[in-house]
Amino acid sequence: MARYQIILAYDGTGFVGSQRQAKSRTVQGECEKALRNIGWQGKSILLAGRTDTGTHASGQVAAFDLEWGHGEKRLQDALNANLPGDMSVQAVSQVADGFHPRYDAVSRCYRYRLFCDEIRQPLRERYAWRVWPPVGDLGPLAAIWVGKHDFASFGSPTHEGGTTSRTVFHAEWRRSADEWTFEVRADAFLYRMVRRLVYVQVVVGQGRLPLEVLVQGLEKGTLVPVGLAPACGLSLVDVSYDHPVEERLV
Repeated sequence: MARYQIILAYDGTGFVGSQRQAKSRTVQGECEKALRNIGWQGKSILLAGRTDTGTHASGQVAAFDLEWGHGEKRLQDALNANLPGDMSVQAVSQVADGFHPRYDAVSRCYRYRLFCDEIRQPLRERYAWRVWPPVGDLGPLAAIWVGKHDFASFGSPTHEGGTTSRTVFHAEWRRSADEWTFEVRADAFLYRMVRRLVYVQVVVGQGRLPLEVLVQGLEKGTLVPVGLAPACGLSLVDVSYDHPVEERLV
């Protein structure tokens, strides 16, 4: 028996989030179904983090124990042959028996895409938020999130009584033509925190809210406008660990 880490990519449109639910289609449920088809007898895989309904991923990390004597590439191929078309295994690695993709993670990176257009764009809107009226320069807004802060005004604890303090290592807006991309890396995230941060920055960028309101919300916990950016623009792109996979093997 060995523990394997896999990197999952998925189009979140057809999933009711990543975490298994009894009567809904989820990333975890489909992954476990594929594993059972190749002989897995475990009860539950481990995931690095939970993604909302409609949220995508190119770097979700999962782990499981499996009796498999055919090599990592054949395991990847076997899983992909049994997974639905809107998800796939991008990489497989054997890891130490105690490895946990959530608790061993040192940072996570999310990316959010939006574009400005007055007219609906059905193909683009599957993976990005269409914003109108247009936004001004979002670039300078990203810097206010960097550092250790209490993000209570911008998300909910992931469990009852949990802390709302998080450390953001990097935050950046990039622009290409009519599209903006927000990339943020932190030690962990509150529930719906990234979608909340994007929403309030867009409101500022549209001139509907002074920047000072965001700063006060971050520094003093004061109220900021309620709202969430749609899940379609959000992707989990990377989960990082202290050491490369080969150094975690025992």
